[in-house]
Amino acid sequence: MRAMAATTSGALSCPTNFSVAIDRILSGFQEGFLWPLLVVEFLVAVASNGLALYRFGTREQRLWHPTVVFSAQLALSDLLHALTLLPLAAYFYPPKNWQYGELACRLERFLFTCNLLGSVLFLTCISLNRYLGIVHPFTHSSLRPKHAWAISAAGWALAALLAAPTLSFSRLTRPLEEDGCTAARPQACTRCLGTADDGHLEAYRAYSLVLAAVGCGLPLLLTLVAYGALGRAVLRSHGMTAAEKLRVAVLVASGLALYASSYVPYHVTQVLNVYARQRWRARCPGFANETEATAALDRRTYMSHQVTRGLMPVAICIHPLLYMAVAPSLGCCHQSCLGCRGSRTLEGTGSSGQGLPLNVTATPQTLGP
Repeated sequence: MRAMAATTSGALSCPTNFSVAIDRILSGFQEGFLWPLLVVEFLVAVASNGLALYRFGTREQRLWHPTVVFSAQLALSDLLHALTLLPLAAYFYPPKNWQYGELACRLERFLFTCNLLGSVLFLTCISLNRYLGIVHPFTHSSLRPKHAWAISAAGWALAALLAAPTLSFSRLTRPLEEDGCTAARPQACTRCLGTADDGHLEAYRAYSLVLAAVGCGLPLLLTLVAYGALGRAVLRSHGMTAAEKLRVAVLVASGLALYASSYVPYHVTQVLNVYARQRWRARCPGFANETEATAALDRRTYMSHQVTRGLMPVAICIHPLLYMAVAPSLGCCHQSCLGCRGSRTLEGTGSSGQGLPLNVTATPQTLGP
């Protein structure tokens, strides 16, 4: 919720002093809480995902297995997403003031959204790849590296397509006063509008619903279906010990928990926040004074979105723990861990993305009567 006093054609103007009062309240949370959290997440995510990509590039064979292809795309997407956090943190550092121009504002929002979507899509690819490797090993064996690269290219294209509208919605709002930008004088600061101005709120709300459905809901549904089938196959397996089954269950549950606690709340609160902003904007011309205007704010929805906005990047910091050590040669086989009793020739079907024991998928008969 940025400055909400912009005049829109065909609508009454929201008094400027109301807008300034609201902006001061809302920016305070970002300036006091959000920017230091984003800096920490930037440092951790860049280090962890950079290390993941380095190890993929130096430890893996030149012809990457599909598992490694998808894991590397996820690491790259997370790394690029992390790089957008630093300019955002610098923007939120008090006084909140965008100093990099309109083109940089639009690109930052586009790259943030594109790589956020990319992370979700490649997580889904890893989940489906794991499902095929364990439940349908013969089908999985026909998946070649070239197929994985083609799927990855399609994933990047879809993420860019879904993020493209942000280039139109994002824009700068010029300061109402010249010079003297301080935390106490937000009207003198330049804002990078990450959502949309008041005249395009309805269109942006529809867009945020599409993002929530296609960029989060559908991938989550596919992941749940894949992991449900995977769980049934593992439970029916006679070739796995109870400890190995527990390990698979913990890995799957941790992946789903991370997904549900980061991406889902972020998209849900974003839609609710845009809707709350619409309601406030519709009532704004009728407020009698600043006290009434600030009292009408839906602060709970706004604060919820800011909290999820700050916690969502935690996922890209944790992803390397879930996939870096699980690629075929980075997982058990190069480290000679206890769970790897299968031969190296079975890596192709055994490693499906998160360090599952290779003997789980050594043969189709392992998974069922």
